Amino acid sequence: MVYPLVRQALFRLDPERAHEFTFKQLRLISGTPFEGLIRQSLSGRSVKCMGLTFKNPLGLAAGLDKNGECIDAFAAMGFGFIEIGTVTPRPQAGNDKPRMFRLLEAEGIINRMGFNNLGVDHLVENVKKARFDGVLGINIGKNKDTPVEQGKDDYLTCINKIYPYAGYITINISSPNTPGLRTLQYGEALDDLLSAIKNKQKELEVKHHKYVPVVVKIAPDLSEAELIQIADSLIRHNIDGVIATNTTLDRSLVQGLKYADEAGGLSGRPVQLRSTEVVRRLAEELQGKLPIIGVGGIDSLLAAREKIAAGASLVQIYSGFIYKGPPLIKQIVNYL
Repeated sequence: MVYPLVRQALFRLDPERAHEFTFKQLRLISGTPFEGLIRQSLSGRSVKCMGLTFKNPLGLAAGLDKNGECIDAFAAMGFGFIEIGTVTPRPQAGNDKPRMFRLLEAEGIINRMGFNNLGVDHLVENVKKARFDGVLGINIGKNKDTPVEQGKDDYLTCINKIYPYAGYITINISSPNTPGLRTLQYGEALDDLLSAIKNKQKELEVKHHKYVPVVVKIAPDLSEAELIQIADSLIRHNIDGVIATNTTLDRSLVQGLKYADEAGGLSGRPVQLRSTEVVRRLAEELQGKLPIIGVGGIDSLLAAREKIAAGASLVQIYSGFIYKGPPLIKQIVNYL
């Protein structure tokens, strides 16, 4: 296979430099005959979820294509849906570099990117140019310098701008790399945010004559009581879906490995088990009242099937895709 050789070359570079180099190449070949180098023919079946038809149940998780620069290239690889972002109202540089680390022995990644992106207006222009005709999720967050108590204003600003172009909208309140963000997952702060977002959704549905589902992305580092409380809030506010999960702060499975003590969120194989546990527990609480998109450590067909068996309707990959490449998409979609 070609990808192991490509990965060997890319992994000689700093992770962020490898990312930038790869995206540059993808932009160059997108829409040209060279796009055939990454195009895959898949046999997956479509899935209906949240009133939408997904080409297949495997999506690209948010965080890889923050600015919507390579939508068509990822579509050519065979993803059934693509989630771009996290995007914020204003451009921001993110945290200081280095801010991404590979834990090779564990097939994990630690990042503390900090929502680095070029702003919601730039993302919208990229979406307008894309030819992708599948479901496009747009993941939104708040700017780092926006006080947490004013955070909902940033989400409402983004929703206003992306609503006409999104297949669904993801509310990211679970990244560990924006100070205070995860406090929005709890109690009155969560209820206040979800209430404001649902009111905005209703307003924009009338304005644009279409209903765009809203989902919430949660962390894996939640207690039993917190998970129950979140499930209750999602049901009460008629949220359309939930993504479980984001990256973890837990380092118990990677102790002693190089870079294991770096600050940031850990993704990939080490979060697989916990993420699946959260999906299963959420499914028990939600009782089918809203769908779950399972993400976290999916690095094989079996890992994807485990998320589905635990209660997920759709699945997403990120770190597994970095380590395994486009062949992982084909393996999962053809046999899921």
